[in-house]
Amino acid sequence: MKILVTGGTGFVGPKVVHALRARAYDVRALVRDSRRARTLEAWGCELVEGDVTDPGSLRTAVDGCEVVVHLVAIIAGKPEDFERVMAGGTRNLVAAAREAGVRRFVLMSALGVSEETKDLVPYYRAKWDMEQAVLGSGLEHVVFRPSFVFGRDGGVLPIFIRQVRWSPVTPVLGPGTTRLQPIWVEDVGSFFAASVDLPAAANRTFELGGPDAVTYNDLYERIKTVLGTRRATVHLPFGVVRTAATVVERLPKAPITRDQVTMLEQSGDNVCDIRPAVETLGVTPVSLDEQLRRAV
Repeated sequence: MKILVTGGTGFVGPKVVHALRARAYDVRALVRDSRRARTLEAWGCELVEGDVTDPGSLRTAVDGCEVVVHLVAIIAGKPEDFERVMAGGTRNLVAAAREAGVRRFVLMSALGVSEETKDLVPYYRAKWDMEQAVLGSGLEHVVFRPSFVFGRDGGVLPIFIRQVRWSPVTPVLGPGTTRLQPIWVEDVGSFFAASVDLPAAANRTFELGGPDAVTYNDLYERIKTVLGTRRATVHLPFGVVRTAATVVERLPKAPITRDQVTMLEQSGDNVCDIRPAVETLGVTPVSLDEQLRRAV
């Protein structure tokens, strides 16, 4: 079975590809620049240059594939960027998949996306539109909505660790009482790999998280424990951080944007019931303490 993976060179993508290759699936990776995908090539992946905003390249990419795993997303940009890359790109890929006779479409969404939150920020709107494009495609599908994805080499966890390790005090956004349920990035890869050919996963949406739901205050305390530091904690009001974000979000790699502040302030707890995913797909996520141990 040949599987097309988009977004294979990002943070989560290589872990998904590695898990698929570990199960001996043939993987074709859609990449914008093959020079950035040498690791995927070394794992035995076929590389196809293209872009989700280019329908012609997608028709070439999906040809001969039975499954599409779609991971492409952006976390910052103008509203039109989210529409073009995420929502529009998904519509393009769904159309190419239908034309090619793809059997199953597996989508990376995000926990917190819903009809109630879709208009909160452009990111949520784009993720919601991506889901709707897949659910309305007529293709057999699997949708994953992960909580915060932690890993050693990307995502937000290294930022949290640097804050605790190097800042004179540990800054926590808001009161720190909102809960999150981090999942280790390799576990996400395992869930995706288990879903591509499992009949019981067909046409279902799974929320993903680790076994531990904690507040931000608790998360930072756990990081302090792992690092062996006792730095004081300072809570930063959302309004102050939003003002600062208006300046830093113009940087090439902004540490935070106003939209991200809005999501943290207004979305509420980012937690879920992981039992359906665990019982259906047979993956047991590692604990938060183990995630932190692996990351430092």
